[in-house]
Amino acid sequence: MKHVIAIYPGTFDPPTNGHLDLIERGSKLFGELVVAILRNPEKDPLFDVEERRAMLEKLTRRFDNVRVDIFGGLLVDFARRAGAHAMLRGIRAISDYEYELQMALMNRKLEDGVETVFLPAAEAYSYISSRIVKDVARLGGRVHGLVPPLVEAQLQRKLHRGRPSHKIAKGHK
Repeated sequence: MKHVIAIYPGTFDPPTNGHLDLIERGSKLFGELVVAILRNPEKDPLFDVEERRAMLEKLTRRFDNVRVDIFGGLLVDFARRAGAHAMLRGIRAISDYEYELQMALMNRKLEDGVETVFLPAAEAYSYISSRIVKDVARLGGRVHGLVPPLVEAQLQRKLHRGRPSHKIAKGHK
């Protein structure tokens, strides 16, 4: 099998267990997987790109063929610079597929040497999104099992700034 470099792009704000599942599965499919964090000035992320990069580097350290990078602008331009010939995208629902298909077709139009590979989300993570995780955490809900422990701790620090969280205040672990 030839060495194929793939890009797994996203905002990863924050990284979830669903993201990590796709990274692990993608690392087995491709010779090299670049987890590419989008720098999007139009969004107001909870974690800045360097915080997200640091978390993802720690979380993916066990994979020899995975590296983390940051990009802005067109994904196909980043893919070209990285020497990638594939994009990895996760699909949780039909609505994801409709959006991702449009993006894949546009990317192919812009750069015909890059193919998009869709992987269905693992059933256990099919309902998880970064947005939902942030909403639950902001409201003091439990995100254990939705994100890695490192991310859970970062969410606590970022959102609760040292004050006891809702679950701790009520005596839950």
